[in-house]
Amino acid sequence: MNKKVAFYTLGCKLNFSETSTIGRSLVKDGFERVDFSEKADMYVINTCSVTDNADKKFKTIVKQAQKGNPEAFIAAVGCYAQLKPEELAAVDGVDLVLGATEKFKIGDYINDLSKNDFGEVHSCEIADADFYVGSYAIGDRTRAFLKVQDGCDYKCTYCTIPLARGISRSDSLANVLQNAAEIAGQGIKEIVLTGVNIGDYGKGEFGNKKHEHTFLDLVKALDKVNGISRLRISSIEPNLLKNETIDFVANSNAFVPHFHIPLQSGSDVLLKLMKRRYLTALYTERIQRIKQVMPHCCIGVDVIVGFPGETEANFLETYHFLNELDISYLHVFTYSERDNTEAATMEGVVPKNVRNKRSKMLRALSVKKRRAFYESQVGSELEVLFEGENRGGYIQGFTENYVKVKAPWNPALVNTLHKVRLKEIAADGVVAIDFLNSEVLL
Repeated sequence: MNKKVAFYTLGCKLNFSETSTIGRSLVKDGFERVDFSEKADMYVINTCSVTDNADKKFKTIVKQAQKGNPEAFIAAVGCYAQLKPEELAAVDGVDLVLGATEKFKIGDYINDLSKNDFGEVHSCEIADADFYVGSYAIGDRTRAFLKVQDGCDYKCTYCTIPLARGISRSDSLANVLQNAAEIAGQGIKEIVLTGVNIGDYGKGEFGNKKHEHTFLDLVKALDKVNGISRLRISSIEPNLLKNETIDFVANSNAFVPHFHIPLQSGSDVLLKLMKRRYLTALYTERIQRIKQVMPHCCIGVDVIVGFPGETEANFLETYHFLNELDISYLHVFTYSERDNTEAATMEGVVPKNVRNKRSKMLRALSVKKRRAFYESQVGSELEVLFEGENRGGYIQGFTENYVKVKAPWNPALVNTLHKVRLKEIAADGVVAIDFLNSEVLL
């Protein structure tokens, strides 16, 4: 009988794409992939180290795996595994820890899956993480995460990602297009582009810093792939989101009107302390340009609260900046100190209770912004891609501009695209719809 392997992924879309790739390689080696809630012979946990919570959650996941099978072999891979391999190896039950370059060769490090007395560590110096491994994830039948870039050359003072993932490097354009065609061949309707710093695409495409292709070249080439109805850009730095890209997306065949653009702070003082590569004036320009050519575009924003030195005045500057900006929702991160970062040694530490209060204020602002965006779309005729889950008698889906909608459950709608009219915002915050195609039977 085949040995069974189960995966748990913490963190970002990039991690999900890599988990999928590791999973496919183990299936080729003869493993049967099962759900994490099932009994397995090996559990693989793909770790994240962006926040404290992701670190702490690791131990909980290990315990979950042990409950599933006390004799199972447990492997940790990913960012936290690269940054603090010994710490993970010391967690009771962990048998193997693989760093940034080793995780894709997991099959080489497992023998008979017998438990180790101590966690075995294989992690490289991060400078050795200079080659590229392509990945894509197929989590459900409707969308796939396609990795196009890895690593980062930026030196943001709060971030451990360059320490965990190495220098900026990219997949070759030919390989990205091949992966996209493979995804299309499986009947998946939407691809989400992912990476650490995808606007930097092109760097390291040939193992060096030569730029044969740019992010705009990538976007233009993907737009021509047959069989993909939608392409979505997951997250892109404001300084790397050029007007040419915005204008191309506005008129493209497959790219949808949705951008996620990290801001981190609405205070120029803090942006400089963070060593971000733009100030608020440039950010404002980008938002205005997008809304000028795509008024119905959805714009998500990352923001950090409680960064060292953030005064009440700085925070209110961020709050008012975001309140006045024509954006659609926020991802709010409460600053947490990360070892070996410049910010961890900075003065002006913000008390935890103040960080939490500010975080709540911005989360409330996000709810308000999303509601206002949804209200602006009521009455519009848009296209919805329906997902595969029955949620309390309803099927949900997203419009091209990322409005979440629902209709009475009908399994025939799963993974199909339909023109709809947005009717009203229901009590649960999801938008009710009318189908424009009378043949849709409910």
